[in-house]
Amino acid sequence: MSVRLSTVILPYRRWHEEGRVAWQRAEELGFYTAYTYDHLSWRSFRDGPWFGAVPTLTAAAGVTERIRLGTLVTSPNFRHPVTLAKELISLDDISGGRVTLGIGAGGTGFDATALGQDPWSPLERADRFGEFVPLLDRLLTEDAVSYEGDFYSAHEARNIPGCVQRPRLPFAVAATGPRGLRLAARYGQAWVTTGDPKLYESGTPEQSRQALRDQVDKLGKACADASRDADAMDKVLLTGFTPDRGRPLQSLDAFVDFAGLHQELGFTEIVIHWPIPDSDFAADEGVFERIATEAVAQLA
Repeated sequence: MSVRLSTVILPYRRWHEEGRVAWQRAEELGFYTAYTYDHLSWRSFRDGPWFGAVPTLTAAAGVTERIRLGTLVTSPNFRHPVTLAKELISLDDISGGRVTLGIGAGGTGFDATALGQDPWSPLERADRFGEFVPLLDRLLTEDAVSYEGDFYSAHEARNIPGCVQRPRLPFAVAATGPRGLRLAARYGQAWVTTGDPKLYESGTPEQSRQALRDQVDKLGKACADASRDADAMDKVLLTGFTPDRGRPLQSLDAFVDFAGLHQELGFTEIVIHWPIPDSDFAADEGVFERIATEAVAQLA
């Protein structure tokens, strides 16, 4: 399967100053999907401007026509399936069926405590995710849903007319552990990873690729257990979190080499961050645009 190239545009720019321009440019450059993070704030951007994912994607839908739009990733940290489903159905309608929901279990960052709760343990995050995804699937595919679970409930929640995309908009499930991979195999149209975080500081690119190979193999086993063909599932690598860091964006050749090695592992979509000066995602914009317009043809 040929590899697709997508980008992620962090929502820190004011829309009418620079924000709108980036999303329109992403479409002009030919990216397959333009994603954004779904956080209340994030790492070094915590004390600066940061806007909501769904309003940003709604605005982007209004100024683009072809490019797909999505989150990388939404999590239960500050979301409820009932209200999220309503927003997603609305966004899918406004965009004309161009939305992909990247979804994961969440972590221990600022989102985990912004609503005043104590951070959830890894076990509770997994438990909540295991309830969140199936309920969201029902809410996006059924006209009326009632449900009582350990963490979430819905009482005659109406979601008419449903998604433009049928039976619902696609899920790209971020997961590396066994429970998350089972959810990806059961509910995901795509699977997302950033690699092995333990290797980010001191690992090598070769160790990272081996860890990713192992993740792909585990996904394959989860799909087999679910009587599903893993080769039919898109496999998405969100870059910037492996030991390679920003090196693949230093030149077109460097990126083609990086993407080709990961294409060989089975990845069908590579996501690169839109350049942000003076950050971990700093990159030469000229090189970035060359990658956007030339890399896919070289990888074909």
